[in-house]
Amino acid sequence: MKSPILQVKETFGDKKKLVEAVEKFTGEELWLGRTNDKKGLAHVSNAKLLKLHTTFSLVKEKFGTRFKLVDAIVALESRAKDEGFRTRLLAYPVPRLWDMYKSADKRKAHATAHGTATPATPEAKADKKPKAKAAPAPKKKVAAAKA
Repeated sequence: MKSPILQVKETFGDKKKLVEAVEKFTGEELWLGRTNDKKGLAHVSNAKLLKLHTTFSLVKEKFGTRFKLVDAIVALESRAKDEGFRTRLLAYPVPRLWDMYKSADKRKAHATAHGTATPATPEAKADKKPKAKAAPAPKKKVAAAKA
C-alpha cells in the first residue's frame, strides 16, 4: 500500500491541488460548516484529505447533495415519518452520513438475502412474538423416612 504522500503526488501532483479539489465540495450542498478552524484544510493530513475527497466524490456522484443522502438513509431505515430522526441526521457531517448509509444498505441486503427482513404489517409482527413458556410442574415433597 502506498503512503498518503505518494498517493497525493500521483493523483493530484501536490497537496495544494488536493486541498483545492476538496474545497470544491465545501459548498452548501455537501459541506457542513460547523467548525471554527481558522487554519483551514491546508493543515489537515494528507490521509484525511484523501478520505474526504473520496467520500465527497462518491456522495456527489451517487446522490448529488447531502439532503438526498439523508433521505436515502431514512428510506433504508424505514423511518420516513420520523422527523426527529431526519433532523438529527441533517446535523451530521457527510462522512458520518456515508458510513450510516453503507451500514444500513448492508443490513438491508443481508436481511433480504437471508429472509430475515422485518415484517411490515402489525399482524405479521404479532405472529413473530415468542410463545409463552409452559409453567414448570410442581415438585413433589418427599417425606423423610423414619428409621
